[in-house]
Amino acid sequence: MFHFGSDLFSIAFRAVAVYLFIILAIRLSGKKELAQLSVIDLVFILLISNAVQNAMVGNDASLSGGLVAAAVLFLVNAGLKWAILRSRRFSKLIQGQPILLVYHGKVQPKNLAKAGLTPDELKEALREHGVRAVEEVDLAVLEVDGNISVLSNEFQERTVHKRRGRNGLSRGQSD
Repeated sequence: MFHFGSDLFSIAFRAVAVYLFIILAIRLSGKKELAQLSVIDLVFILLISNAVQNAMVGNDASLSGGLVAAAVLFLVNAGLKWAILRSRRFSKLIQGQPILLVYHGKVQPKNLAKAGLTPDELKEALREHGVRAVEEVDLAVLEVDGNISVLSNEFQERTVHKRRGRNGLSRGQSD
């Protein structure tokens, strides 16, 4: 579609275009994918990064070309984070909104479907929070970062599940 030379300006432009495309594609694929990274998802991300590398730098395999692409990605990322912090409307557009999955012990089927979660995946997430049955849950929410927050009758506090790393230790702490 676009044909640019391998000068540094075109590398910067293409890096921004690829960055925005990847954000849009991830946004459209759903929040669940962010926190529930499986082996398939990891391989997919690795292949996507390899596939778009040439789209960003073209035939320019020079150090300066790679550094320009990386620097532009860092700048655009910082700019988007700044805009998300400054504008609630922009934040909703880029990150979406939390989705209520369980309310007073009752699963919200439409929201579960909207989140792209199966009932079994929801039950797994609840068990990870130490909840045995959906009926014990006051509130379960799929957060914008892809984690599921659960407020249960037993704990009476909000907890956020963070996927466990390779060493079996949690990457995050409960709030």
